[in-house]
Amino acid sequence: MNEKVALKSSHIFLDSKLVETVFKNIHYAYVTYVKTQSRLLITPVSSQWFVKMYEPTQFLLKSRNLKGDRTLAIREILIDNDLDMTDRVLEYEIVEKTNLIKVNM
Repeated sequence: MNEKVALKSSHIFLDSKLVETVFKNIHYAYVTYVKTQSRLLITPVSSQWFVKMYEPTQFLLKSRNLKGDRTLAIREILIDNDLDMTDRVLEYEIVEKTNLIKVNM
C-alpha cells in the first residue's frame, strides 16, 4: 500500500486510493481532533455514529488533480489545538469497518 496522508500548507492531503477506499463518492468529511491521542479522526459524513461520539466539523474534500487526490483545509484545527504546521507525511491507520482514518499528528 502506497497510500499517503500528508500535511501540506495547513491541508491534509489524501491519496486517491485512500479516498476511493474510505469515501467512495462522498465529497464531505467529518473531522475532529482528539487531544488525548494527538490524533485527527477523519470519516465520511455518512458516518452517523461519529456525530454521536464526537462534535466533528464538516469539511469539503477538495479535488487536487485528475487522479482523485483530495485535501481538507484544517488550518482552524491546527491553530485551535496549537499543532505543528510543518509540511510532512503523516502516519495513519484505517479502520475499514467504520470508514475511519486515524491520523497521528
